[in-house]
Amino acid sequence: MRASTKNSGIFLATFFATTSPAGAADLQPQTAQAYERYIRLTQERVDSELAQGGGHSLWFERLSEPRRSTAQKQLLSGEIIVERLETLDDGKHIEVPGGIIHHWVGTAFVPLATLAQTVSFMKDYEHKVDYFKPDIVRSKVLRQEGDDYFVLLRFQKTKIVTTVIDTDQEISYHKIDSTHAWSRSRATRVQEVEDAGKTGEKLEPEGHDRGFLWRMNTYWRFEEKDGGTYVECQAISLTRDIPTGLGWMVGPFVTTVPKESLMFTLVSARDALIRQSPANLQK
Repeated sequence: MRASTKNSGIFLATFFATTSPAGAADLQPQTAQAYERYIRLTQERVDSELAQGGGHSLWFERLSEPRRSTAQKQLLSGEIIVERLETLDDGKHIEVPGGIIHHWVGTAFVPLATLAQTVSFMKDYEHKVDYFKPDIVRSKVLRQEGDDYFVLLRFQKTKIVTTVIDTDQEISYHKIDSTHAWSRSRATRVQEVEDAGKTGEKLEPEGHDRGFLWRMNTYWRFEEKDGGTYVECQAISLTRDIPTGLGWMVGPFVTTVPKESLMFTLVSARDALIRQSPANLQK
């Protein structure tokens, strides 16, 4: 089974850790190895959760009471819930020399949406720009093999300066039953684009750029119930560490941009699905 998943690729743009034109940063082997270890442990946990109870347990459903009931009421009332997560190694924090791992989970409820409608929308990569701009400025299906997609996603983020990043994504979808499905995505290529959109635009070497994004994985779950469909995404990314002397400027982005970006993606997906609902299309 390919350990990849969803167009979640989208969430890419969301995890740019710095926005100042700091100098080039090299992705070191120990940094990449720490991230791969983090992903391996996370995936083991996700696989274990999917293997239990038919594989349809959402993040908020595993919360203890009364927090679980509160979260469900918030979702049904139209709120988006986003929380920071951390995967531990035998109870210990995983050190990432030279880099920072950003790990967030977000959940939205789409009233009246069916599972089939939701998954079909998520697979519509040729029109991602229509729904997720300005974060996504280019989306193209490179290849499709059944429920496995290979797509190009170009992300753009403006915070003081504008950063454009090209990614190739491996995305796979899996249907459990008529009301449950899940998906995973993995960025197989991440390159910062210099002079994007201009005649002389060029791609920076992988792992040798400003370090705004080096790695990206997403884990999605979909569950139809309560008169709609719940959409959940775990987004994990790797960026450079905060450059010495720039903590006052970069620090806030490390803690706020990933969350805000995931929130944007879930809100955009929910609103687009609501507009596509049969009730609204008939108006």
